[in-house]
Amino acid sequence: MKPMLPTLTFNMPKNGNWLYEIKYDGYRGILEWTEEKIHLWSRNGKDLLPQFPEVKSFLDEISEKIQEHLPLLLDGELVILESPFKANFTKLQQRGRMRAKDKILSESSEWPCHYLLFDLLSYQGNDLTSSPFHLRKSKLSELVQLLHLPETPEPGDDKLLQYIPFSTSLKESLHTMQEFESEGIVAKQEQSKWLEGKRTFEWLKIKNWKTVSCFITSMDEENGYFYVGVWEKSSIFPLGQFLFSLDSRTKSALKTTLRENHTRREGSVYFVDPGICVDIYYLEWMDNQLREPHFKSLRFDLQPDDCTFEKFFHDEAMFPPDIIITHPDKVLWEENYVTKLDYVRYLRKMAPIMLPFLKNRALTVIRSPHGIFGESFYQKNKPESSPDFIESAIIDDINYIICNDLKSLIWLGNQLAIEFHIPFHPVTSKYVSEIVFDLDPPDRTYFHLAVYAAKILKQILDELGLLSFVKLSGNKGLQVYIPLPENRFTWEDTRRFTSFVAEFLVQYDPESFTTERLKKNRGERLYVDFIQHAEGKTIIAPYSVRKNEGGLVAAPIYWHELTEALSPTQFTMGTVLKRLVKMKDPFSSFFHCKDKQLFEQVLKRLGH
Repeated sequence: MKPMLPTLTFNMPKNGNWLYEIKYDGYRGILEWTEEKIHLWSRNGKDLLPQFPEVKSFLDEISEKIQEHLPLLLDGELVILESPFKANFTKLQQRGRMRAKDKILSESSEWPCHYLLFDLLSYQGNDLTSSPFHLRKSKLSELVQLLHLPETPEPGDDKLLQYIPFSTSLKESLHTMQEFESEGIVAKQEQSKWLEGKRTFEWLKIKNWKTVSCFITSMDEENGYFYVGVWEKSSIFPLGQFLFSLDSRTKSALKTTLRENHTRREGSVYFVDPGICVDIYYLEWMDNQLREPHFKSLRFDLQPDDCTFEKFFHDEAMFPPDIIITHPDKVLWEENYVTKLDYVRYLRKMAPIMLPFLKNRALTVIRSPHGIFGESFYQKNKPESSPDFIESAIIDDINYIICNDLKSLIWLGNQLAIEFHIPFHPVTSKYVSEIVFDLDPPDRTYFHLAVYAAKILKQILDELGLLSFVKLSGNKGLQVYIPLPENRFTWEDTRRFTSFVAEFLVQYDPESFTTERLKKNRGERLYVDFIQHAEGKTIIAPYSVRKNEGGLVAAPIYWHELTEALSPTQFTMGTVLKRLVKMKDPFSSFFHCKDKQLFEQVLKRLGH
């Protein structure tokens, strides 16, 4: 069965009643589910389930619950989620090419795929394709609720069938798309029918295009592609090639110009000096290539010297348009050579996974207006000069900044807020949201003690049936997190637990661990800091950069990464960004496991 396809447009829909869905970059698949068989058909008629056994396993898990709704025909997208609004297509492609069953099983465990539902084509064998889209969508939403499936995409949820909701607001949808760097949105007419194998104007795909201003460097007459680049200092930095969306008249004029003005020729390739400036649409810049480049326009108003790598690097980040990054070339860290633009770009890329940890938390930042070379200071109070969009909350006469959105995060980054410290509960609650053990060795040469302590702690928590996570402090130690259900446990409850565990660790190995608060009395032992977990105290936020010489990151890691080879110096801004292209965020299920915690039972055991 061939899917119905949207038409690509560069213009926003104007007339008609439209519903808007976030577009995810994945494999389109139609799920055919009967009492006898389950198939997930690709656009080419291939069953995708053998390649994605985790999805098949989840379908088998819910097979009893779904029996009364069969036979079903569902339309959706098979994806690897990075965030609730963005999928990692490169990772999915790698998975799709795998042939070794053991490798497929390993990948399906480490980074499971999700099948995102957006349409219901048949229910209990009744064909719905002639029904209006909004009715099909309503029926699908009811089915999702009956099956207790997630009603929005979420990478950390182990229910691998999830629903893509819609919005009636184009403005709201575009804002979400841009904040999360989604692939785009799909606009669908409320009354549209589902037409098999048709590309229709009743469904429109609006991609989240980025734009680069660059110049043409060469043309391959054999395949018709034009190659582009920008200036990086005194040399040309190649960006890749383009061809799509060129009209025949412009293409012909460009070919003639390059033939007549080429400086050299190698086979079918004509090379020219920088002179013809163009704007190119593209989706992402990956592996030093523009992904899905489309011609936008000629730029007669630009000179080649205007097309620089720094401008491209800035524009590629898609910062909120009303925030100007000041002094982008200021060097903040010399050791790994990080400029202010590098740092603020890091915050922009990490925003989707940083912001949930900052949400509604009273923020304390360390500001370093001159990088690590100058003086730094703690800032709690919201400055009077702050723009109107910066939220705040007054606690004990301090007007704390609340960083709930991308614009606030980038504004703070532009102010050179380097470290983000947060309390253990939101401003909306006095109850504890998570427990954190800070494992603090004397210095970085004793980091192995933190690894040793974390492994013991993991064993204790596993035996107690508690789900836990581990992250680097970004300096010299490790921090172990235990998410808790919201609005349930008091500081007194958690203190009973943290003091018990800390004392257990000290008794287990008093030569290696201590709860002694005075540094001079600790010797070469690791400090198990449970005192820091208290009302009014703070901890460095996941993925925050630290103001140390290397600009190291307080990076979440997987438990299996706790080895002798592990070092905090391995986690810089650059390595963390590359790491999250290759692997799933280790804290991705942090918020979803809260209600599964058996902490109440643990407290009862401690009470006896």
